[in-house]
Amino acid sequence: MKKLIVLIVVIALAAGGWFYFSNRGDGAPQYQTVKVSRGDLTQVVTATGTLNPVINVQVGSQISGNIQKLFADYNTPVKAGQVIAQLDPAIYQAVVHQAEGDLANAKAALELAQVTAKRKEDLVAQHAAPQADLDSALATLHEAEATVKIKQSNLEKSKVDLDHCTIYAPIDGVVISRSVDVGQTVAASLSAPVIFTIANDLRNMQIDSNVAEADVGNVEADQNVNFTVDAFPYRTFQGKVTQVRNAPTTVQNVVTYDTVISVNNEDLKLKPGMTANVSIIIAQRQNALRLPNAALRFRPAEKQEKIASPSATPANPPSGGGRGHQRVGTPMRTVYVLSNGNAQPVEVKLGISDGIFTEVIEGLKEDDDVITAANTTASAAPQTTNPFSGGGMRFR
Repeated sequence: MKKLIVLIVVIALAAGGWFYFSNRGDGAPQYQTVKVSRGDLTQVVTATGTLNPVINVQVGSQISGNIQKLFADYNTPVKAGQVIAQLDPAIYQAVVHQAEGDLANAKAALELAQVTAKRKEDLVAQHAAPQADLDSALATLHEAEATVKIKQSNLEKSKVDLDHCTIYAPIDGVVISRSVDVGQTVAASLSAPVIFTIANDLRNMQIDSNVAEADVGNVEADQNVNFTVDAFPYRTFQGKVTQVRNAPTTVQNVVTYDTVISVNNEDLKLKPGMTANVSIIIAQRQNALRLPNAALRFRPAEKQEKIASPSATPANPPSGGGRGHQRVGTPMRTVYVLSNGNAQPVEVKLGISDGIFTEVIEGLKEDDDVITAANTTASAAPQTTNPFSGGGMRFR
């Protein structure tokens, strides 16, 4: 019986030892690699903006009054000089008539002053009247002449106000907004009320996009632009940068610059006010040597431990382990290549990036295996406690 128990214990010890040593591993990590390949790269600056007509005119009224007639509505094509609205002219017509009467009265007073001045001049010449009477008559004459000019200007102003009762289209275009209805009163006491908004030509539009200050240095005129709108999510439209304005806009401490993008809208699919998701193409490479951005972020475990340790301050901190998006002219970076099962650091010079791949200018060649990640499950040996060490079983 004791021999059977001893035999069972020996077998259990052997099985436990085999399980322990077989799961401890040799500590060698398993690397995930990707081959350096060739392909097309496009580096872009992304932004959002709003589609607007190139020329957008708000047509208002310089005078107050009731809208009597409207000759245009939404989407109505109009020509420059075409009548598009009419205000009730009755009040202004009456003002014109009153101004005409005032002018006629002033002219009659002028005629009387002229006759009086001529008579006084003759009497003074005959020594039949004092000089003071002539001076008074001449002053009355000049006053009458000034009154005529005042009344004339009042009449002209009244006629201008009457003419403003008829509102004309200032440009050729399409009405995209109408703000009033027939019978509505518009008040122009403080500011001109907007009656219509007319777009010059909806076939030529522009995007006013907001480019962040970190990216505006790469944006220049004549760069090509791809953009999408929510109305056509599966269609990509094209445009071109025409202007990068110097006036900054700050919203919640974020500084952006208005970048104007011209758009050809021949099919009239794009509407004013649509939100555009813009991708400004700042650089392109055809058949470029490239590596995945994950390779730039990879660091071996021992490197990560040194960086993470508060007491370790490496003299040459590793480069290339932070940002995957690189700009043109990026300095040397460090990536790791798999060689004979080991991670070997390689200094590379990088070019443009599309956010997924980065161009390799120097340091690597096609089909090199760059490391993107390490599977450390084998190297991290579990701290397994031998159930048969210490204590054990007691036998009688």
